Formats: sequence, structure tokens, C-alpha cells
Amino acid sequence: MKLTMDTIKPHSFSLNYVLSLSNAKTELNRNFPVVHIKGNSTNKSDKECITLPKKAKSKQNQNGKKDTISIPEKPTDFELEIFKTLDKNIKNFKKMMDSPADLVCKEIQVGGTSSHCAIVFIDGLSNGQYIAEQVINTILTFDLKSNQINPSPQQILTELQYKVLPTADDISVKASLDEVSLDVLSGNTAIFIDGSDQALVISSKEVNQRSLEEPITEALIRGPRIGFIEDIRTNTTLVRRGIRDPNLRIKSLKLGRRSKSDAAIMYIEGIANTELVKEVVRRLESIDTDDVPETGFIEQWIEDSFLSPFPQVQHTERPDRVRAALIQGRVAILLDNTPFVLIVPVTIGQHFHTPEDYYERWLLSTLVRVLRYVAAFISVFLPGLYVALVSYQPGMIPTALALSIAGSREGVPFPATLEAILMGMTMEILQEAGLRLPKPIGQTVGVVGGLVIGDAAVAAGIVSPIMVIVIALTAIASFALPSYSIAISLRILRFANMFAASLFGIYGLIMVYIMINVHFVNLKSFGVPYSTPYGPLIPKDMKDLVLKVPMTFMKYRPHMFQPGDKKRMGNPKRKGSQ
Repeated sequence: MKLTMDTIKPHSFSLNYVLSLSNAKTELNRNFPVVHIKGNSTNKSDKECITLPKKAKSKQNQNGKKDTISIPEKPTDFELEIFKTLDKNIKNFKKMMDSPADLVCKEIQVGGTSSHCAIVFIDGLSNGQYIAEQVINTILTFDLKSNQINPSPQQILTELQYKVLPTADDISVKASLDEVSLDVLSGNTAIFIDGSDQALVISSKEVNQRSLEEPITEALIRGPRIGFIEDIRTNTTLVRRGIRDPNLRIKSLKLGRRSKSDAAIMYIEGIANTELVKEVVRRLESIDTDDVPETGFIEQWIEDSFLSPFPQVQHTERPDRVRAALIQGRVAILLDNTPFVLIVPVTIGQHFHTPEDYYERWLLSTLVRVLRYVAAFISVFLPGLYVALVSYQPGMIPTALALSIAGSREGVPFPATLEAILMGMTMEILQEAGLRLPKPIGQTVGVVGGLVIGDAAVAAGIVSPIMVIVIALTAIASFALPSYSIAISLRILRFANMFAASLFGIYGLIMVYIMINVHFVNLKSFGVPYSTPYGPLIPKDMKDLVLKVPMTFMKYRPHMFQPGDKKRMGNPKRKGSQ
């Protein structure tokens, strides 16, 4: 039917209802319906309903005619409560869901009784074989112990819940269509019984998940060869398998107004600071968006400073890293449909740590950590240092090396700054292309592309050989960093250093270095200073930062996280002690 904008009357719509616009001559300003839910009443006469604004404004086009919209004829009135009439419940549920093609509603008889029930589930989300064998077949062969032909609906519901279907993984009773719809859309199965104002919900999710594999982004030489997958329950199990402590807490919640994504926070009660746990919950509950498909969305919502280029939340695919963080007194955030788990709080030093540091002896771990810090310094400052020395302070370069650099730059048409920026951007493009292309091709592009382009650029006289060496060392140093997030952040600082060095030479690099440290001191992650334990200075926590002391000297948890139980090991008896 055609309605003018002036004659639209109050009308009820389903939650999934969408206005279809006709080919209007001018663009309309659409007024979305305002939803009013009447609830919180124990009186059944208080029907829950959804209403719209009483009148919508009209708008005239250039010819003076009123624009119209086409509203398809469809029934839209439905109730959110469950009634004692089976047909009405099925009708309301279908209207609420807008009768999607994958919605299955199967009405069957309850065993040897005269009662009927309806099995409702989403085809593809639920396990059809399980429903047919364990639910439908069980109900069809249902035999009430009292041998009543006409048992009460409450008797049937109780028998099904506690005696007939106890083998189900999870079975619960729901009192509203709103709750039932959320469960059905999560892959569960709902059972409406004729004469009952409640519904049974049975866990029947279809399990389609990949096998447990080693994380590609966090491969180790020594350590567990297992990583998280896209199923949140499997991921919580992997963590609990390594921490068999009854104080390990898993708090579930839903994120996303429309997606209703399953999320969970994990912490160890008695170790994790209670204020930290409350703050994590508060920030998660403040997320107000339609969809939360990945933990990267959560990270951007809960971080302390969105202007900072540095990651203030740690993410990982490794269960052993999450377990170690929980033992330290930190909190993990898990989300369904993603293998990445967030850990809060985090400091800059922890981005340079790997689980393998704790699997090797302390001398080897210390050496590797020092190499990572050196690699980070090279990645950030080497191109800028080259630009500063060549452009402003050539006297600081040894004479023999200065003559070699001058000879290699002879004939190069670009200044050192532009030369460094061009080669740096070329290397970044090659790295990005290597990541996005299929794995075998990506590796070939990264290696062969770098060699061919570098050799061709030198042969053509566009860049000097020393610049190719500088950029290659910079790229290799960035690959040594264990955290991809921190490596990306350092890329930004690298170009900032080049720009500062082109303007002020060595003094520009010093200025950028001071600004970075000032930023670190002012930045926080869930109340923990990002530069801890250097600023503020906490000597106890420096045992496990750049240098790693022997394991027997690390008796206490990091003080920076303010754990409840501060001691994590007793007084070990070393060899030869009594």
C-alpha cells in the first residue's frame, strides 16, 4: 500500500523490520522508530509491546508533491512474553524473527500423552543430527511415569527437564521470547509446550572449528605447540587445563547491541587486584556499538589513550602466555570467533618478552632480551642517525668511513633525507605485500623484491649502496621484535626520526627521544604506568625486565600490578643447602 508522509498512523514493527523506500524524486530524512518496551511487571495483562512515534513529518519535492514511501503489508504485532497457547507462541516467535528461511519450527506430540510441543532452532547454527536423535526422538518416545494421558504442562516440562533430557549439555527454562530468541540465535534449541508459559532451552550448537595448531605469529623453538582457536569455550578450557585452581574465575558477558558476541574475563581471585577486575568489567560494559567481531574492537574501546601509537593492551594466541599473565595478577579478556586474547594491564617492557624467555636458562634469556632492545633501537634510530650524520654532522663520522660514504653518494640526485624516506617506504610496501599475499608468494616477494629493487636502484644511481645497507639492517632489526603491535608503532617513530633529523640533525633525534620517554612516563594501562618499573622506579620488578635473574630469585609477583597474594614461590633449597 502507498502512504503519504502526512497520513502515516502509529504502527508496530518487528525488531528486524526495515522500511523499503520507493523511487522518490528527492532524498528523504528517515525517522527511525523509537522503541518503548513495557515490562518489569508481574501482571500478565501488561502486554509487552513496541510502539513508534505518533506522526512522521512530510517533505515536498521540487514539483510540490509529497514524497511517499512503500511499506510492505506484513503482520507486525507480537508479544515478548510466552503464553499458554502453543500456536500463539509460535506465531509471535516467527513474527519476532520475521520468519527467516533458516528458522525451523517443528510441532510434535509428546510421547503417549495428548499434549503437543514445538521444537525451534536455526538450521546451520544448531546440530541437526543431535536434535533429531537426542531431542525429537526422546520426546516422541516420552512415557510419563504416572501413565497419565492428559498430564499438566508443568508436569511435562518438569519431566523433560529433569528426567527425560538430562543428557543435554545444558538445559534451562526461559520465561520470555526475548531470552529464547537470543538462545536460538546462539545455536541452541527451544521447546515450547502447549499450555505452559515457559520454554525449555537445550544446548545444541553446531561445532565447526579448526584443530589446535601452533600460532603462526608467535612461533617458538621451545614450548607448547598449541594455540587458541575461534571457539571461546575451547579457549577457556585451554587456560583452565594449565591452572587447576578453584580460584580461577571466568565471568561471561555479551558485547554488541546486535551481535551479542560471547565474551569472558579470566582472573585468579586472591591474586588479581579487585579494583583492576572492577575496572575491566566497567570498561567492557561501557562498550556501546552494534557489533564486536574481534578483540581489536575491544582494545580500541578500553585503552587509556587513543592518541598514543603504542599498544596499551597485550594480545596473544598462546594459552601459556595467558596462564603466565594470570599468575602475575593480570586479567585476560576472551571473545568468541577470534583466537586472539587480550591481557591487561601491560607495560612497554612486556612487549619485548616471550614465553620462551622462561623456558630457557636465565643467561640465554637475558642475552636474547638485550638483543631485542638493541634491535628496537636500530629499527627506530638508524635511518634518522644516518640522515643526521650525512646532512649535518659529517665530522662525527670516522674519516675513512666518511670518504666511503661520500664516494658512494656521488651521482645520487636526491638528498639523504629523501633517499632514506623513499627506500624506507619501499621496504614498508614490500613487507605489507609479503604479509597480504599467499604465504609462498609472499615470502618470494619479500626476498626477491627487496634484492631486485635494491640492486636496480643502486645500478640506476637513484640511491647509494650505503643507504640500501641501512634500510636492510633496519628491516631485519624490526623482524626481531616479538610483538607485531609494537613493531608497527616503531615504524611510525622511524619516520618521525627521519623528519626530525632532516631539520635539526642529531639534536632532532635527541628531542624525539626525550619526547618518547616523556610520553611513556605519562601513558598508563589500566592505572599502571607504561614505563614501569623505570618510571616510577620499582627495583623489585627490575629482576624480570631487560635482565632476567635466575628463577629461584623471582619469589614475588610484579609489584606494579598490586596483586593480592604477592608471593608466588617458597624458599627453594639450592643444591648443597640443608
